[in-house]
Amino acid sequence: MADKEIDIQNKVQLFNDKKIRSVWDSEEEQWYFSVIDVIAVLTDSVNPRDYWFKMKKRVHSEDGIELSTICRQLKMRSPDGKMRETDAANTEALLRIIQSVPSKKAEPFKMWLAKVGSEALDEAVDPELSIDRAIQNYRNLGYSENWINQRIKSIEVRKALTDEWDKAGVKKGREYAALTDLMYRTWADMSAKEYKEYKGLKKENLRDNMTNIELILNMLAEASATELSQNKNPTTLGESAKIAISGAEVARDARKSLEKRGGKAISSKNAKEIGTRQLPFEEENDNNEDF
Repeated sequence: MADKEIDIQNKVQLFNDKKIRSVWDSEEEQWYFSVIDVIAVLTDSVNPRDYWFKMKKRVHSEDGIELSTICRQLKMRSPDGKMRETDAANTEALLRIIQSVPSKKAEPFKMWLAKVGSEALDEAVDPELSIDRAIQNYRNLGYSENWINQRIKSIEVRKALTDEWDKAGVKKGREYAALTDLMYRTWADMSAKEYKEYKGLKKENLRDNMTNIELILNMLAEASATELSQNKNPTTLGESAKIAISGAEVARDARKSLEKRGGKAISSKNAKEIGTRQLPFEEENDNNEDF
């Protein structure tokens, strides 16, 4: 199936605690799921890629159907952290593929597919539902109510800043990542990659592994940058970068003030060490976090 330019959002869904990479097509208002990940979940195969390859040949030989034609090549994050093209299928296509997979998990998986699709449409109509589900997910992972409140607020603050970046013409992806990394370097004296390494993280979301103090300092940096951006109305990446640094300097000053008084602002603790179970979510690359 030929691909087209679309507004997409990558996300990792969970089925029975197993990861399934997915992409939301906002134009079609439907999810596309990694076929390889679905095969892995349904078959427990040690080599789902090879299983999918042989399965396509078998179905073509038996039924004359080329399963690749009902899939799309979409970029999703691979285990090495890079965005790579992989076979992806929407719900309708997946249901056809599942017909050719002998698995006791097929029926529960079909129910899961219907639920995921319904939730996505509900959230498109009422975005507050996505916040409610995020709160419940964090609760299920063992986070405290105080931490959850801070984390949800941090998402709101981040969204306000990225709205400013959008107005200034900053491009999502690499330019977002560059500004985000610049802010970390300024207020935390570490790049996003170094910050993750300090906490012993790989692909996990950095913010989901921050303490309350770290979340507050990061929010202070982003809220300050948002305020400055609204006053100065930047129109270029360079202008936005200067504002990002200025906003992060406010948080850096607060961090140093706390440390001068004996407090600890930056912690090596991650989610497992601050009272939560290990996060099952795959996240953005080193400094490419949106939220």
